[in-house]
Amino acid sequence: MGDETHHHVIVGGSAAGISAALALRRHGFAGRVTVVEAGDELPYERPPLSKALAGDEHAFLHAILPRQAYSEHRITLLTATRVLALDPDRRAVELDDGQTLYADRVLLATGMLARTLPVPGADLRGVLTLRDVHDARELAARLRAGGPVVVVGGGFIGLEVAAVAREAGLDVTVVEIGARPLEGPLGPVLAARMTGLHERAGVRLRTGESVTAFIGETDVTGVRLGDGQVLPAATVLVGVGVRPDTALAEATGVLCNEGIVVDRHCRTNVPWILAAGDATNQAHPHLPARGRIEHWDNAMQQGAVAGAVLAGVLESHTALPYFYSEQYGRTLQMYGRPAPGDEFVLRAEAADAVDPVDPAEAGELADGRFLGFWTRGGVPVAAAGLDRPRELRAARVLIERRVPVHAAALASPTTDLRALAKPSAAPGPLAARLRSRPEARSPHAGNPGIAISTEAP
Repeated sequence: MGDETHHHVIVGGSAAGISAALALRRHGFAGRVTVVEAGDELPYERPPLSKALAGDEHAFLHAILPRQAYSEHRITLLTATRVLALDPDRRAVELDDGQTLYADRVLLATGMLARTLPVPGADLRGVLTLRDVHDARELAARLRAGGPVVVVGGGFIGLEVAAVAREAGLDVTVVEIGARPLEGPLGPVLAARMTGLHERAGVRLRTGESVTAFIGETDVTGVRLGDGQVLPAATVLVGVGVRPDTALAEATGVLCNEGIVVDRHCRTNVPWILAAGDATNQAHPHLPARGRIEHWDNAMQQGAVAGAVLAGVLESHTALPYFYSEQYGRTLQMYGRPAPGDEFVLRAEAADAVDPVDPAEAGELADGRFLGFWTRGGVPVAAAGLDRPRELRAARVLIERRVPVHAAALASPTTDLRALAKPSAAPGPLAARLRSRPEARSPHAGNPGIAISTEAP
């Protein structure tokens, strides 16, 4: 566990970084813990930045921990401070203020950077990305000043901002290069239902379109599309994805491949360095292939594992991936990750005569709610739903325990998912073997157990 002379340094006051610092104390680490954060704010939650832009910044600036909690847990927090270099041979952490910290181990929790569009006018005022509270402040101020608003990219952040702007009464257009927003993570049927929410709210969708330039002299006034049309715009949000912040890791010789490569214990190829959070590329029992999981809940869970490992407790990160999105007062939740070739099953509601076959017909239920599953070999591997929290909690257990369920049972509104999820539900020999696997654990096992809000509503 380490005596009081030991020192661990965490680079990044992110969800993963703060979760790791608290886990160190929870697992009895008695030495020094230092968190180095480049931002000038008390470490804060990222999800509200896109979900709660309306009103003043108290709506979207939520500290992960109150300031006094850092002293209570004996965590030294250095804000507005950057790590310039890491030296594994000297076990030295070089800071931009001239300090050198000497550490027994280092945890990288550096997160993601927003992608930009390399087109003319990208540096005009009012062409924004959204990754930190400074971006959120500027975007919120511009939304208060009025529209029109153009969102480039139909991902979750883009659609959440589109919903906030539309609820404020602004003119909103979403430009998506693909066939439909959110089709990648949700598939065509559920993506069409989410798209329907926006269309019914008055958002204009321009799909299959690229952006070739932003128009204006000092402030943006328009967005030129690939077909030559110019959309008027007072504010543009560019939400075309993110990239992992791996510069420090790469400069230190840490293996990176679409993220910082770690094992299930958050260890890199450099024994002195661990990594956790959005920037990591990890093999995971609930992922179809090694990859990144870029969500708050995962960062919390993975950070807690990294903190335990730093404290000398060899835990593994196997928690079921989870995320949520809020749009127009509705809550979309998803557990697990589907893969190409998985079978999609739409759970019918009592009012449905048949399941919609054409994705364009999806989204026509009276209240807009939905629930869908992805199965692999007859076993649920992922589930997503809009305003279906109870059923999704049962679906989570089915996925974690790898309970075989016939597609017809998942589709039927009369099937009690909670009964299927109960351990006493006669699983059969295959399910019993699957349930016995060590990785089939609750996504909230090893939860930091502190008053940090997670993405679960």
